[in-house]
Amino acid sequence: MAADDIYILGITMTKFGKHPDKDTVDLAAEAAMGALKDAQVSMGDMGILAAGCLMGQGSIGQQIQKQIGQTGIPVFNVSNACATGATALRTAVMAIKAGECDMGLAVGVEKLAGVGLLGARPAQATKEWTPSGRFGAVAGTDGRIGTDNMPGTFAQVGMEYGHKYGGATFELFARIAEKNHAHSTLNPLAAYTKRMTLEEIMNDVMIAYPNTRSMCSANCDGGAAAVVVSGAKLRTLSKEQQRRAVKVSASVLTSDPYQEACQVLPDVNTLTRNAAKKAYEQAGVSPEDLDLVELHDCFATAELVHYDNLMLCPEGGAVDFFNSGATWRDGSTPVNVSGGLESKGHPIAATGIANIWEICHHLRGEAGDRQIEGAKVGLAHVIGLASACGVHILEKSAL
Repeated sequence: MAADDIYILGITMTKFGKHPDKDTVDLAAEAAMGALKDAQVSMGDMGILAAGCLMGQGSIGQQIQKQIGQTGIPVFNVSNACATGATALRTAVMAIKAGECDMGLAVGVEKLAGVGLLGARPAQATKEWTPSGRFGAVAGTDGRIGTDNMPGTFAQVGMEYGHKYGGATFELFARIAEKNHAHSTLNPLAAYTKRMTLEEIMNDVMIAYPNTRSMCSANCDGGAAAVVVSGAKLRTLSKEQQRRAVKVSASVLTSDPYQEACQVLPDVNTLTRNAAKKAYEQAGVSPEDLDLVELHDCFATAELVHYDNLMLCPEGGAVDFFNSGATWRDGSTPVNVSGGLESKGHPIAATGIANIWEICHHLRGEAGDRQIEGAKVGLAHVIGLASACGVHILEKSAL
């Protein structure tokens, strides 16, 4: 291992779902302590804490410290839409790469159970609305696509792809959700672990065509955390810690480049493709080298377009790629073996680290019944309509 390499030494996620007996700090502390235990280190070993919570917890990092240890280290409170967790991890990675410390902790947490559709207009807040149609937004989306919430936005993304390349039918999107719900039955930490038939999914409540309720990510409570370490420091730790460490071969964060269209609606495609290209270059791997992928399926329509954006298939070939069976657990490129956001759940700030948690467990050979045998390389992707996209490529320890 090179001295300047970065590794995930420990990582955990809480059970996603409803936690009425725990507040945000409880969930964050549970995740943080779990990651420290998994890494076989303590808070006293950390040189930085980066923490994210999107829904009203601006000083979450300091609040976590009060629960698990106030050691006086730098705290970065991160907010970057659905990419918050991945951004927290990247913050810790960059601090280590800069030589400021040799070990750091990243945490993402959210309490969302019972929250309505994100981005929807609160009925009681009409007078607070800006002329753009959203709270402080640069531009609303209503004028372009007839909606100002995320279900409608991502419905449009999928429909645009189908219009451009063909084959993206209502049934196909439902089959993507069918796959993810089937995968979730093997994940005990998922919010929902019930397999659903294609008919149940297609006949569920329509949220924004072509996404029914069971094709949408699940609002829930949850936390996730990771301990990262430099290669130089890892060499001083035990053989067991070295064996379980997972190399961070690429850590990339992008935002929308200027385009006229994305001044109205964030372009979830370009910034993801840009992040993927840079990540493959950093890691020195290609899409064909990936043994599994956890991508941001906030809606079934999003999963389809990200097959293409992450270059898992030829441009325009996402429909054929899915129809080939490649994305199932036993396919050539398993996608969202965890159940994805549609089943595992989507506590926003925790999701970026939770996606990485899934990859790490397969690379360690610790994924239980859903283990992808022989997994050596995985990619975790998350996107937020801020806009922000995080892509991490992870590799199995060579020890």
